Amino acid sequence: MIALAATVLLALTACGNESVTRSGPEASLTGRTFLSTEVTENGKPRPLAAKSQVRLQFTTNGRMSWNAGCNTSETTVSTSDGRLSLGKEITSTLIGCMGAAQEQDTWIASVLSTKPAWKLDGDKLVLSTESTTISLLDKETAQPDLALDGTKWQLTTVVTGEAASHQAGFEKVWMTLNGERVTGSTGCNEFQGTVARDTGKLTFGELATTRRACAGDAAAMESLVLKGLKGELTYTIDGSTLQLRSSGGGLDFTGPR
Repeated sequence: MIALAATVLLALTACGNESVTRSGPEASLTGRTFLSTEVTENGKPRPLAAKSQVRLQFTTNGRMSWNAGCNTSETTVSTSDGRLSLGKEITSTLIGCMGAAQEQDTWIASVLSTKPAWKLDGDKLVLSTESTTISLLDKETAQPDLALDGTKWQLTTVVTGEAASHQAGFEKVWMTLNGERVTGSTGCNEFQGTVARDTGKLTFGELATTRRACAGDAAAMESLVLKGLKGELTYTIDGSTLQLRSSGGGLDFTGPR
């Protein structure tokens, strides 16, 4: 069976100032995303959960989102007086995190709620409280976007409406785009076909597959992949992640780092 993890928005309450500063030194944060490179607590390294980073994104409308490996939260933010002050209304995805991921979500929310001091030096951002220091690097420097063409994109997530599905075996599904051609595997059969391009859009033609018989989860996964790679889709690349979206959902892929 394919497990579904629903993503919803939850209204939370936090202390902070909802005012937004967009001029002066603070403006240099606007429109940028930062990824953690080092975290210390009480002068000692604080290891993060495996394959996770603290991610901060400052949008052009005076808001900030953050993620530490599981849920993503967002609110207005004031960066005046050298402090990050969160707004009162916080929205967050509600994914069932467990173990280290759940603890890390709680930890980053606690750190940000204390109005940490911030300092930006070029591409390097440092947040600090009395006990915690988080060093971050601009994503464009730390993790530049992979090229759409020539990258072997491996499936990580199937999105249907507001539900995201993950399944063991998704890593066997991949595709590579080169110009007007796409090749790949559904995890059971190989496929190939044509793809047309426009700004931010890919339009997939009918995909031809090999004729290997698929059963059970393999057949269900192949059906999802072929349905997802059909017709006109919008696409975005964020570091090593490729997202394809239609009105009904989409597919998420990751590339090698």
